[in-house]
Amino acid sequence: MAGMALAGVSLLVLVPAAAQGRTTARAQLDGTGAGIPAAAQAEPATAADGTVALSIPNGLLEPALVSFTEQAKVKLVYATDMTGSLTTPGVEGEFAPLEALGRILEGTGLTFRRVSPSTITLVNPRYVQLGGASGDTVALGEVVVQGQPGGRPAGLPPPTGTVGQPPVPYAGGQVATGARIGLLGNRSVLTTPFNVTSYTEKLIQDQQARSLADVVLNDPSVRNDAPPFSERDSFFIRGFSVVNLDVGFDGLFYLANPRRVFTEGIERVEILKGPTALLSGGTGRVGGTINLIPKRAYDVPLTRLTTTYLSDSQIWTHADVGRRFGANNEWGIRANGSYRNGFTPLDKNAIEVGVATLGLDYRGERLRASLDLVHNTQNITAPTSLFNAVAPNIPVPRAPNNRLNTASSLEYIDSRYNMAAGRVEYDVLPDTTVYAAGGVSRYNEDFLTSSYRVTSVTGQATNTLAIQPQEIQGMTGEVGLRTKFQTGFLGHYLTVSAVEANNRNYRGGFVPPVLPVFQTNIYDPVYLPRGSVNTSLLPRSNSRPLFAELSARSVGIADTLSLGEDRFLLTLGGRFQEIDQQSYATAPGPTLGNLAANYQRGRFSPAIAAVFRATDQLSFYGNYIEALEPTPTAPVVAINANEVFPPAVSRQKEFGAKYDFGTVAVTASLFEIEQPNAFTDPATRRFSVSGLQRNRGLELSVFGEPVPGVRLLGGVTFLDGRLVNTAGRQFDGNVAPGVPDVALNLYGEVDMPPWLAPGLTLTGRAIYTSSQFYNQANTQSVPDWTRFDAGLRYTFEGASGKPVTIRAIVENVFDNSYWASAARGFLAVGAPRTVIVSATVDF
Repeated sequence: MAGMALAGVSLLVLVPAAAQGRTTARAQLDGTGAGIPAAAQAEPATAADGTVALSIPNGLLEPALVSFTEQAKVKLVYATDMTGSLTTPGVEGEFAPLEALGRILEGTGLTFRRVSPSTITLVNPRYVQLGGASGDTVALGEVVVQGQPGGRPAGLPPPTGTVGQPPVPYAGGQVATGARIGLLGNRSVLTTPFNVTSYTEKLIQDQQARSLADVVLNDPSVRNDAPPFSERDSFFIRGFSVVNLDVGFDGLFYLANPRRVFTEGIERVEILKGPTALLSGGTGRVGGTINLIPKRAYDVPLTRLTTTYLSDSQIWTHADVGRRFGANNEWGIRANGSYRNGFTPLDKNAIEVGVATLGLDYRGERLRASLDLVHNTQNITAPTSLFNAVAPNIPVPRAPNNRLNTASSLEYIDSRYNMAAGRVEYDVLPDTTVYAAGGVSRYNEDFLTSSYRVTSVTGQATNTLAIQPQEIQGMTGEVGLRTKFQTGFLGHYLTVSAVEANNRNYRGGFVPPVLPVFQTNIYDPVYLPRGSVNTSLLPRSNSRPLFAELSARSVGIADTLSLGEDRFLLTLGGRFQEIDQQSYATAPGPTLGNLAANYQRGRFSPAIAAVFRATDQLSFYGNYIEALEPTPTAPVVAINANEVFPPAVSRQKEFGAKYDFGTVAVTASLFEIEQPNAFTDPATRRFSVSGLQRNRGLELSVFGEPVPGVRLLGGVTFLDGRLVNTAGRQFDGNVAPGVPDVALNLYGEVDMPPWLAPGLTLTGRAIYTSSQFYNQANTQSVPDWTRFDAGLRYTFEGASGKPVTIRAIVENVFDNSYWASAARGFLAVGAPRTVIVSATVDF
């Protein structure tokens, strides 16, 4: 019998008598499955269909389970707080092992399921269906038991496990104990030489997140820089732009929805900060990478229906169904479908969203595979202006009323998105895994929208209508190998990966119709009447000519060397990258389709990273990493719109520390990142890539459950973003536009005492962003802003005995109007007060 702590509770591993040993080990932030003591290594007898003679008297459940494992030669894994003072009627006679276990558990409220053919877990079905509360978040369907030598947490996991359930949640259930670190596979937080956070499905559900933009509100190093009622999400990570096109899906890039990721089919949202060329194939951005982990079926059947009301009149219905099949539950299916429609708190604005996802997976002893299919539609009426450009030499006007929509009712954005992705991995040896993954996506977008150039501090602006039907296609493939071996006193975790990614943008090829250009005011808008623009004659996104193509090919290799029983981990590696960017003429005429620009560049981008584990709870890390990355394309509002620029090299140096207190963890990171500066000059409206932006920062974060029933998540980021080596040295030393000095996010939950209000949880969040400069000259700026959210969650047992959860959240409680972002030469207005109420029922 071996015990360990997991997600704030004690986890017990019962093995047959031949493998007995009583060593205690911790596995909080090593929740990737490492950390099982040596006693668990012995090969237990598989729970076969044959019968065994059992003699287990009635009495306390705990000793009965110990006797069962010894007599039936079966390995059990379960949280000890589940058994407590429970009793059993016992069992006497000849039984198949699983039949006997069922009899032992009769009347306890517990059931069981297989983790693998040789391992069984105990489950409290009510906790699993509820999604867990505090310590109950240790959903054992997510535990992968792997034997490791030694009596303390292992530093490196086996080279498997990227298909199936991700690392288990940490105490509180809001973040995970580990994440997928690109070609390195699943790694625990303490053994990762980077700053990474993985937000769980439980958090996504409890915060009623509609899209990825709602999830990243929990991270102080991430800021949204697109209005919430536009067609897209767009982010700043560590002060650098990361657009939705750069978001990975199950480790693959250019497959996720390039405008907005909806959360219905997402199990985890992983944010890895800093350049990720080595880890992801060079298709991310310098500030960081966001990776989406799709939902997989749990061993416990799931049928869940959620109905949500969002102000002002949106109704959102979401169904989530999961099942597993086969003798060992090796086949899984998880289907999600939702539909949302109605008016938002923004005047005239209505959004219609449809989402359908299907996740299939197979998990055998040596072979694992998955397939994901995703379909989205998004239709927006009167979308808010994506950005508001401000003329130079005037102060930035105060933000308009956050409920005031400057768009006319005839404006629209309609989009359709489809994606398919697959992954397979095979263990050729116990410590060697080969894998392959790939996918394709297609996104079509048709729109008629406004852009604004503010010309006066009183809010006067020039409104220009624009039309840009387009199609975006993505395709990515990856093959790789992971293996563990020993050379003398050195342990090795060797990974090799080859990636090819392609992204194509189709647009143009037509003579744009003459659209109105008129004067308006952001505080008192002028609206065009319906029928003033004949939208029936506007072209659609289908059959557009190719405008731009980006191809990224790379081969990466990394060897993590381990010393002193994994106390010291040194990762040496790099990736040879080749990026090819091409743009084509799209104006009608003889030059249509001709190559307009072609940039090719290849280089080897080195990386070195180290982790020193001073104790089982404390680790220090550092990294130096380079990346060859595609530069942004000139935006539509620039006079050189759609111009393509050569790839550029970015560099990061980072040092940090992580400490796990058992039920709460804290991290600290110091970093410096350098990247060529890209910016739209408000005076000339020309987009260019020149000079250098250097961001230095300090990140402090906390997550977990410091005391039972109280959960915290968030932190603070201090940033010093500077411009250096600018053209003519005119802006050297100035603060980089759109980069706040201080950004703070703190989310908390408090469970009410059972004697006062059983099942009731209060929630709250504070978000603060300091003032930002709007232009490179630092003569224009926007003030700081603070937003408060408040909510509650109530869980009770329904008439059918299944759990019911009621959630209510008020975002921006005080209805503050503010400029949420001044990044990239544009402005974005924050969302008004928004009320979200939902009911979730399990069947």
